Amino acid sequence: MTIVNPAATKFEQAVSLASIESSKKIWGQVTRVVSQSVHIQGLSIAIGLGDQIEIKTPTGSMMTGEIIALNPDEAIAIMYNDPFGIRVGSRAYFKPESLVSPSSDWIGKVLDHSARTVDGQTPLEGPTKLPLRNKPPPAILRKPLGSRLDTGIAAIDTFLPLCQGQRMGLFAGSGIGKSTLLAALARGTKADVIIIALIGERGREVRSFVENTLGEEGMEKSIVFVATSNDPSALKLRTALLALTTAESFRDEGKQVLVLFDSITRFAEAHRDVALTAGEIPSLRAYPPSTFRALAALCERTGPGIDGSGDITAVFSVLVAGSNMEEPIADMVRGILDGHIVLDREIAERGRYPAIDVRRSVSRSLPEAASPEENEILNKGRALIGAYEDARPLIQSGLYASGSDPVIDNAIEIYPSLDGFVGSLGDADATKAFDKLAEILTIKATSVADVENLDQATD
Repeated sequence: MTIVNPAATKFEQAVSLASIESSKKIWGQVTRVVSQSVHIQGLSIAIGLGDQIEIKTPTGSMMTGEIIALNPDEAIAIMYNDPFGIRVGSRAYFKPESLVSPSSDWIGKVLDHSARTVDGQTPLEGPTKLPLRNKPPPAILRKPLGSRLDTGIAAIDTFLPLCQGQRMGLFAGSGIGKSTLLAALARGTKADVIIIALIGERGREVRSFVENTLGEEGMEKSIVFVATSNDPSALKLRTALLALTTAESFRDEGKQVLVLFDSITRFAEAHRDVALTAGEIPSLRAYPPSTFRALAALCERTGPGIDGSGDITAVFSVLVAGSNMEEPIADMVRGILDGHIVLDREIAERGRYPAIDVRRSVSRSLPEAASPEENEILNKGRALIGAYEDARPLIQSGLYASGSDPVIDNAIEIYPSLDGFVGSLGDADATKAFDKLAEILTIKATSVADVENLDQATD
């Protein structure tokens, strides 16, 4: 039985409780349970923010949580599981920081927040132990963006190039092909290792994504980390951090790593839940200020490595309700990343997949990622897409008269083939994709002079 001097202050009681049985385990007592959070007295001076605790329930099972707030009187932990069974007076034991040791044995597996497979087994560990909260490489030591990656997706290989170490956002509403496009990137992108983080996904969709959408071809060099929508917020955050730490481990081995993160919006929502539970003050859309810093810290862990290491190329999906690109998370992420790919519901509804809106999408690796000749082709293609879409209301209503504008006439003739090209998937590399695009634009050669002559003919 633990005896604490009732005349002592709460702080002195905390010191006393934390000291008892220090030769065995440091522990405190639960004083309050609220939703996912547990208030603990007696651990405040012995543990730090981010440390883990274990609580033994009356049935004998152990529940794990993470410290999210501290004051002299108590520590607040958020649990990785629903805290059913935890009672006032239950013991909360300090759990030393858990380091992770990623290894190549993880490739081809679907793992949870503790790097266990769905059947509860733990794959072999690697030789290096790493913390979940790593810092990115120093900015001054980072390499510039590397060479252009072939993805097998025509629109990305041409209009929206993805380079080694680049970080792109995939902005989409629900149900317009986001997961399918991510799976196509996993199958077609030339990378040594692919890390897929499914954060907040519906449980029934995980198996379908792995077995059907991703398939055996996509899993050959992939590691999938999963935290479903019903998992507690703290567990979602831990799963996301584990995925990034794993990517960093392979990068430090000199490998080219592709991270497909779905979705950063669910990560932000989970962080908001944890931060509000810790007592932070909400601001825009109820997100506390620390959420935006957490997003920046997460994204900065990807990108180019230092000399002698590999790179982490990343695509973060962003859920945009009602295609609102100005909502807080979308606006924040768009400013952090090196470009954004926008999926449009109207394009999806007319049956063109991937539903990439070229006009609203940008890759900040351009113009450096393409040759002068290729940039001329891209400019011509964007101009024709823009001309047709601006005139679409007139064309569809029958008010446009052929011959009124040679540029629009040219766009009307070319647009069906150009739209089909943007929606094409295949095994072609970027060079072949540019050849196809040039052919569609009726450019027989890809010199700057030829493009200029065509521009003059359509002015």
